[in-house]
Amino acid sequence: MHTFRHLSAFAALLFMGGHALGQAVEGQWVSYRDAYRAMVVFEKYGKDKHLIQNHFQIMPRDPGVSPEGLQLTLQGKTTRLNLPLDATGRTVFPLLKSAYDENAALVLNRKVSQFLFRPRVSIVVRPDGVYDPADLRQACEQALAYQHHVDASLKAARCVGVRFVFAPDLADPGVRLRKGDTLLPVYEGPAFKGDPFQGFRVVHYRFGDPADRNQVVTTNAPLAINPVYE
Repeated sequence: MHTFRHLSAFAALLFMGGHALGQAVEGQWVSYRDAYRAMVVFEKYGKDKHLIQNHFQIMPRDPGVSPEGLQLTLQGKTTRLNLPLDATGRTVFPLLKSAYDENAALVLNRKVSQFLFRPRVSIVVRPDGVYDPADLRQACEQALAYQHHVDASLKAARCVGVRFVFAPDLADPGVRLRKGDTLLPVYEGPAFKGDPFQGFRVVHYRFGDPADRNQVVTTNAPLAINPVYE
């Protein structure tokens, strides 16, 4: 319960829109310490998570604005570290005690009030681009179990599939089922559910018969693979 209450408090600042945080820190920075407290929950989570990962994401509030061009830097008295953002606005978040102790700042090259800041759990991308349905289902279940750990409102949710996310300018991501060489349809949409920016190329794969062994093959490496719940 303590973990859930703590993450819920952070959600009131970041997940739900970030107004309180944006108003409290005028300008271009947010508290590393606040972000650290939310991100460390995943690191301390003791259940199986070998198929999933957690990133810190920054996303424009305006759905017409792409996250392209954002730059994030961790700055403190003894710390200065550039945190590269991928095309979905995510970065690998460094858990540094020294930065926490001095309450370093996460500095953005834009006004923070125009952006959302939040942890994002996704599925690990395979370098060979081949995914067994059973592994995708297990990864989705791992992600959902973690969400249950931090958000009681998702207790009734269930895994129904995954979303492969590709760059907006990629015309044909080339996601297919190996047996029958069937291409899966491509749509335009957000990288993550709830993201304002809708311009990514996305491919949905829904789980079917648990005994199905027809592998999913990606020609291009996805930017992200995200669990889908209903």
